[in-house]
Amino acid sequence: MKKALFPGSFDPLTLGHVDIITRASTLFDEIIVAIGVNADKKYMFSLDQRKTFIEETFAHNPKIKVATYQGLTVDFCKEIGVEFILRGLRNPADFEFEKAIAHTNRDLAPIETIFLLTSAQTSYIASNIVRDVIRNHGDYTKLVPDSVRVK
Repeated sequence: MKKALFPGSFDPLTLGHVDIITRASTLFDEIIVAIGVNADKKYMFSLDQRKTFIEETFAHNPKIKVATYQGLTVDFCKEIGVEFILRGLRNPADFEFEKAIAHTNRDLAPIETIFLLTSAQTSYIASNIVRDVIRNHGDYTKLVPDSVRVK
């Protein structure tokens, strides 16, 4: 069984994330969307909210699981028996950043990183942009799945 881990903070889940996860689900038997917990980071949405956003979005797809973890991503991969890390690339800057992480991860463990390019329709969407739109009372609903709503 080929499993991939798609790590991130998902604060919040965006249509860009959904695109990558959906497309990757045709390549892998299981995708584990892994919400990394960083105690030093200030999140707009709680861990429970972020987990619910993902679970509701992919409730129809049994290949998509959701997990949370702390520490190194490669350690979590080893703990749950995953050999692939999935990452989405929006632009050349993403590639340079992700390449360095992928090389480091491969030095730490026998785990391959698989990159998927975001679709043209979602390549401009980033969680930090969505948070800014929300903070400034803009229409963020075009950028996120229906499960992501501010109450």
